[in-house]
This record gives sequence, structure tokens and C-alpha cells, in this order.
Amino acid sequence: MTYSIIDTGNSRSFPAGHPLLDGKSDDGELVILIGEKAGDALPTVGNSDGKAAILIELGTECLGVYTGESRAGEGSNILGFARFRLGDGDPSNLVELVRQPNTAASAVDAARAVLEGAGLKVAVCLDFAGRIINRLVRPYYNAALRRLDEGLATADDMDLTLKLGLGYPEGPIALLERTGLAHHFDVTQALFEAYGESPYAPARRARVAKARAQKKAG
Repeated sequence: MTYSIIDTGNSRSFPAGHPLLDGKSDDGELVILIGEKAGDALPTVGNSDGKAAILIELGTECLGVYTGESRAGEGSNILGFARFRLGDGDPSNLVELVRQPNTAASAVDAARAVLEGAGLKVAVCLDFAGRIINRLVRPYYNAALRRLDEGLATADDMDLTLKLGLGYPEGPIALLERTGLAHHFDVTQALFEAYGESPYAPARRARVAKARAQKKAG
């Protein structure tokens, strides 16, 4: 299936070259909107109803911000997506594909075919802020940061315990420091505002990192 890409700049999913970007055509059966203003570019898609699918790159926000919602019956040929990426680390090979209650099955199939054809792995989820991974792992990272503040163990011992005990390739403290505590703040703050649940409230160390980053930038 042919597809075109509208790039609005500063894509977190595709910050560098990738087979998906290389395979685009000038006018495709499917349209992919990427970049920090991807959703705002939706009105520029011509013959939108005739496309097999339209994919909008998301941050932490819901797809409904761009499509609208009505009585839990929303859904069309428009889907959201994000390639999971932790902070400043490289994007993973996983794409979370966001559908709505009445999204056309043919649109989901078309989107999956294009993404998997470019070598990506696809997980389909409903339209919730933060999608699957952030909603699962951010409370875990917050808990690790809080236990560090409480003096449960040193950062090295906490990381070692999770690596050896659970087989993780990298401990939570090392991972967050490598990929950016300030970015962890941004994501958890957005989820906390969306859900109001205490496990998403940014941990103190993430707040400090964000304040320090703002101070340096200012």
C-alpha cells in the first residue's frame, strides 16, 4: 500500500532516518502525519474520507483532541500512533496504534500493514492519554525515585536488584538519568493532570530536574 507523509517537524517517533520515511510517496492511499504539530495538520489532508487510513503522531494527548468525541461512538479512518521512546533515548521498535470505539477495522489493518512493512512492531490500544507503556511504567519509575529519597537503598543497589531479580537490562535510576529525568517529569505531570491519580504525580527528583533544566534554559 502506498502512503504519503506530512512532516510538521521535531518528530519524537522519527527523529532520524527510518525505512518508513524512505518508503513514502507523493500521494498515497494512506497518510501519516508526524511531528509536534501533526494533529494540527489534519485539515490539510485532501480527500480524507477516501484514504485507507490517516495516522496522527501523538504525544501524551488523546486522539479525540483532533477528531472530536461524541457519546463514545467516535471513530473513522483516523488513528493515532506513537513510537515508544523514553526521554532522550533512541526510539524503540514498538508503535502504539490508537483506535477509537468505532474506528474502521479496515483502517486499523491498513495502518498495521504499513507500519509492520517498515519493520516496526504494532500494539493496538484504545484512546487513553499516555496509552499503554507510559501508564504502566511511569508509576514504577516514580516509586523507584521515591524509595531512593526514602533511603531504602542506594541507586546502585536498587538498579542491581531490579536487574538481577527481574532480569531487566537496566535499572530504573540509571535508565531515567540516562534518558532524562526532566522528560519523565513532563510525561508524569501530563498523566497526573489527565487522571488525577497519585502514582502519576511526578517524583521529587523529577521536579528538581525539570526546574534545573528550566533554570539553565532561562
